[in-house]
Amino acid sequence: MLVDGMALLFRAYFATAVTGQFMINSKGIPTNGVYGFVKHFLTAVSKFKPTHVAVCWDMGSKTFRTEMYDGYKANRPDAPVELIPQFDLVKEVVEAFNVPNIGLKGYEADDCIGTIARQASEIAHVNILTGDQDILQLLDDQISVVLLQKGYGNYLVHTKDTFYESKGIHPKQMIDLKAFMGDTSDNYPGVKGIGEKTALKLLQQYGHIEGVLANLDQLTKAQRTKIEQDLEMLHLSRQLAEIKCDVPVECAMEEAAWLINREKVMDKFAEIEFRGLHSFLDIKEYA
Repeated sequence: MLVDGMALLFRAYFATAVTGQFMINSKGIPTNGVYGFVKHFLTAVSKFKPTHVAVCWDMGSKTFRTEMYDGYKANRPDAPVELIPQFDLVKEVVEAFNVPNIGLKGYEADDCIGTIARQASEIAHVNILTGDQDILQLLDDQISVVLLQKGYGNYLVHTKDTFYESKGIHPKQMIDLKAFMGDTSDNYPGVKGIGEKTALKLLQQYGHIEGVLANLDQLTKAQRTKIEQDLEMLHLSRQLAEIKCDVPVECAMEEAAWLINREKVMDKFAEIEFRGLHSFLDIKEYA
């Protein structure tokens, strides 16, 4: 199981931050995001029972995508002040589980996940745990995506077949889908005036961007005009949307074997003053 660490941490933080429950410990450090992260993490491990686990992280806001397009994710506010100390703390907790923390400056967690998922899928089935639908482009025979839903323990599990059933396109075509329709959360526009419905129709009919461009004369005048006006942004958006699967990171299977040292975890919980998580630990044999 490959875990999108930021997706779990942010979801857990904002679920409690709205009511001001920051869980500040005696050292003055807020721990609400890390606490919720652990609950999400252990609930998923209990449900899917992976033999190997690794967690991937973003490593700062500057990446090769921000170099390509300075508007990329520029709409996102700075991290809340109560969350900032939790970025390092959550990695300490992951390390206490003997689980690798993986990240590389200049790349996003998604790129690390994509790279390791491709490597690991040659010898094992891979589940990717995230809240981010961008990851769905990685689906194949050996890779499934577990999307977090509201609450704890609620998931939407996608395989390449369920994805095709829901969208009518194949997972890799999702890159071109996002190139056409853009992504408001990542702040790139795609082709102005072309939404998901039209983009899906075009891809179902012509397969990919090149197929659409080769058949511009078959499109309505309005569609053709929109695409021709935003041709440069269409190609750029595709580059921004594609998860890189050749990032220089690796994770040896033996390093990611799921084997908890209960004492080590409990010591870390005591240090940061976590209570009430003991029951989540009773999920497997321990070292």
